[in-house]
Amino acid sequence: MRTSVVAHPAGSGLPARPWAGRLTQPVAVQGTFDELGTPLREVTFVVVDLETTGGSPLSCAITEIGAVKVRGGVVLGEFQTLVNPGEPIPAFIAVLTGITDSMVTTAPRVGAVLPAFAEFCAGSVLVAHNAPFDVGFLRAAFAAHGRAWPAYPVVDTARLARRALTRDEAPSCRLATLAALFASSTTPNHRALDDARATVDVLHGLLERLGPLGVQSLDELTTFSARVSAAQRRKRYLAERLPHAPGVYVFKDGYNRVLYVGKSKDIRSRVRTYFTASETRRRMGEMVRLAAVVTPVVCATPLEAEVRELRLIAEHKPRYNRRSRFPERATWLKLTIEAYPRLSMVALVRDDGAAYLGPFGSRRTAEQAMTALHEGFRVRQCNQRLSVTRPTPACALAEMGRCNAPCDGTESVDAYAQHVAAVREAMSQDADRLVRAITRRVDALVARERFEEAALHRDRVAAFLHAAARMQRIHGLTSIDELVAARPADRGGWEIHVVRSGRLVAAGTSPVGAHPGAAIAALVATAESVLDARPGPLPAAEAEEVECVLRWLEAPGVRLVESSSPWTCPIRGAGAQRSWITGGQLARAAADPFRDRRGLRPSA
Repeated sequence: MRTSVVAHPAGSGLPARPWAGRLTQPVAVQGTFDELGTPLREVTFVVVDLETTGGSPLSCAITEIGAVKVRGGVVLGEFQTLVNPGEPIPAFIAVLTGITDSMVTTAPRVGAVLPAFAEFCAGSVLVAHNAPFDVGFLRAAFAAHGRAWPAYPVVDTARLARRALTRDEAPSCRLATLAALFASSTTPNHRALDDARATVDVLHGLLERLGPLGVQSLDELTTFSARVSAAQRRKRYLAERLPHAPGVYVFKDGYNRVLYVGKSKDIRSRVRTYFTASETRRRMGEMVRLAAVVTPVVCATPLEAEVRELRLIAEHKPRYNRRSRFPERATWLKLTIEAYPRLSMVALVRDDGAAYLGPFGSRRTAEQAMTALHEGFRVRQCNQRLSVTRPTPACALAEMGRCNAPCDGTESVDAYAQHVAAVREAMSQDADRLVRAITRRVDALVARERFEEAALHRDRVAAFLHAAARMQRIHGLTSIDELVAARPADRGGWEIHVVRSGRLVAAGTSPVGAHPGAAIAALVATAESVLDARPGPLPAAEAEEVECVLRWLEAPGVRLVESSSPWTCPIRGAGAQRSWITGGQLARAAADPFRDRRGLRPSA
């Protein structure tokens, strides 16, 4: 039985499609092979094996190619040829394979063999035992002779065996061991055709093992993992009615609570991987066990899918999504409005005329940026509110020469205002003065071999520059009331987006071969209106959404169609100091070259 799903869940944030709807009654529909994927019985496999003069395609050459073409368990043809490597065959290789220099003297060179081999493999799936070895040599040979690699789908029988067999069944996954396990009619002997024939029997034996586990199609075979539990595999039916289209997918439990939100260029193929692929994240396995339904949200463009995902995560805060759940928890750096302004970390942006920098993902990063500003400019670091008429005693920072003591009247309001103006300028349009000041300090510390302190200053200014560059880019887009842009779609036509105050308010495509003007006019006319704009650099959308739109606008091929005002960015802004930003990131990574970056977790 097939039941339709809601095209756009509540809270997706963009106008509903006029064609979206819900069928209230289930409709019985005969399943199609497209819904099931390509059945394995209809897949043509070419099982290939190579003999070479060594182990590296950069320094060694092919001496023999053997291949067997099979479909549905029936052998359709075989391909075998010796290849002249153009170099002597090492003695131990000759002993191992039985292929000598005299045997390949009259054999064709690999450049003459490749056209016939490519024709033999056309439209097939390549299979090899330890496929990276054989495919690596083939790719190198194609490249060396100026031929484009056909990018065949590849199945590795050694990899499948490691996932499908236990150590009791197969102590090793060598071809000879597996051929004996599956009673192959051909014994591997390090000759290409015989080894390919043995690999055919191993492939068929593995497919018999994987069939009861639910592996019935090519997609399921190429994404198979034994670490996916049987309970997860039994829920494959959740993906069977999903569309092959770009968009967002929403996992829900039996109480209609949102568990997880993701996006993909192909919703159905991506969701299937949660049940058959190497999805080893423990939280995802737990999520799939709780899932009762998967709701798709078909989108016109990949950008629309990315934005919808962010909005749904922010609205529902699914327990199994780790990122983007709490955009409201971001930290901002505020330059206050008072007689003697100061820098303060706040959680909200208010319409109070103050200057704001952010949002920061963590309080620690905001503290680094604030410290960089304190080191570059003589703004006070105390928290109390100062009065012009009632001086207060100066703190220790004044005695240390790190503050001009406006609190006790040593520095006037006008003189102090110059420091505040410099901070405001660094935050909004020109960071050169701050960078020069920090550079002098870093150079002095390095000259005295105080490298740790120099690194602290470098990290602080890098944190400030990263945040300032981000905010300046965002403000350049959010200050435009309406912007329309288009990019050629992959399958023809145009992807069209309407952006208002940094918020994506409409997305669509124009038909192939038609002028996009009508589609643009329709999208602009029906686009979402931006009401109740918030104060600050993010009037209508969160920072992540604006950055998604910016990445798309800056991608190759995008054309600006209309803009209500110029799209600009400060020429001497923080973005011009990109070397500081990237330099700090690279230096931190190089400081700990052996840090464990695998992120592995123990699993049963």
